[in-house]
Amino acid sequence: MLSPRQLFKRLSGRLTALFGRGLVLSMSSIMLGGVLLMLLGLWLTNSAAPTTLTITSGPPGSVFQKTALRYQQILAREGVKVKILPSDGSLDNLHRLLDARQTVDVGFVLGGEAANVDAKGLMSLGSISYQPLMVFYRGATRPLLSGFKGQRLEIGEAGSGTHNLALALLKLNGITPGDGTVLLDTVAGNAVKALLDNQVDALFVMGDSTSTDLLRQLLHTPDIHLFHFAQADAYARRVSYLNKLTLPRGGLDLGKDIPEADTQLIGPTVELIAREGLHPALSDLLLEAAREVHGKPGLFKKAGEFPVLAEHEIRLSPDAQRYYASGKSLLYRTFPFWLAGLVARALAVILPLVLLLIPALKVAPAIYRWRIQSGINRWYRVLFDIEREAVAQRTVPGKQEELLRRLAHVDATVSKIVVPAAFGDLLYELRGHIDFVRSRLQADADAQGHQEQQG
Repeated sequence: MLSPRQLFKRLSGRLTALFGRGLVLSMSSIMLGGVLLMLLGLWLTNSAAPTTLTITSGPPGSVFQKTALRYQQILAREGVKVKILPSDGSLDNLHRLLDARQTVDVGFVLGGEAANVDAKGLMSLGSISYQPLMVFYRGATRPLLSGFKGQRLEIGEAGSGTHNLALALLKLNGITPGDGTVLLDTVAGNAVKALLDNQVDALFVMGDSTSTDLLRQLLHTPDIHLFHFAQADAYARRVSYLNKLTLPRGGLDLGKDIPEADTQLIGPTVELIAREGLHPALSDLLLEAAREVHGKPGLFKKAGEFPVLAEHEIRLSPDAQRYYASGKSLLYRTFPFWLAGLVARALAVILPLVLLLIPALKVAPAIYRWRIQSGINRWYRVLFDIEREAVAQRTVPGKQEELLRRLAHVDATVSKIVVPAAFGDLLYELRGHIDFVRSRLQADADAQGHQEQQG
């Protein structure tokens, strides 16, 4: 059995005999250079999908934090480690995403939060859920929000999504700071306690900044009511980012019939916001997780309603648009995440180089053939000169024999030319043409000798 070295030498010898040493060296150099460039490109580039992701979520126990934990579990199945950063809610998430000093990739942001913010470096992966605004209050039933004028209202911490939305809704109802209404902004947990202890008359809360356990405690407390937005349709039309939502009777507790009737609420959608530059594979994984988490039916949504591609203040991600249109990219649909990342990285480097190598490998044989053909073509000039002399001096005695001797010298010289087997057609064509010119000269010489004999 031949050793690898012997096999290489035999293959090299056959290629050299067939194509010539120069062409084999040229093609080998091109291919070797291409391989070295590919290896260098793989070493320098980092187009493989990252295996870590940081989510800015919400306060402990909030809907946002629980959602982030579910994302963490789903992405862990694909080998992606998710780090969750607790936050003060939607607005805090937005500020973190906009702050280049913060190490975050994605976060949950309420629709309407970015209305007055330059969000150029951010992109939306779509809306993932509704976030209802809930107003809890004590005392007699109030049909309109304007009925809270002059009372003590807890509207959330200044700068929070709840605070900003509450101010906007109160303003629409003619309630503004300084008109006798007391607007408070204590911490979420203390705010719930303040309502339970009768220190405030009404409490505005949203799931992004309030524990679901605290919300459930309020709904089960006697003499505390959940405000029914009878004008929900009007609010949804007046404020573009709000939606009309219905909490069905018994939706929270069938046994205790809570709430006792269908309750109309309003609220924005929650968007999954990412920084520009999020790897497409991570974008796909996040949206896959969003479908698994938010695609099921709930109190305020139908099955398959979320996630949805809906643009608000922040532009939509091109990768998200592609995902909603056709699903995960082919590589990540076909291979495991880790393998697809390696293949994607290799293709990103190899394909451009292959596109350059193919023309180079095609041009090299053409150039080499041209060089061989150029060396052969110069003998055609000699043949042309011999033919022209033969025609011009046909009647000169002994000229044909002289030209035949010159042609024999040309034939002997050409016979010593060595060309690769792949280009043998060029040499055999030349020798065939030499034989053709020789037969013409011989015919003329014979004719001239015959005439001399007759004369």
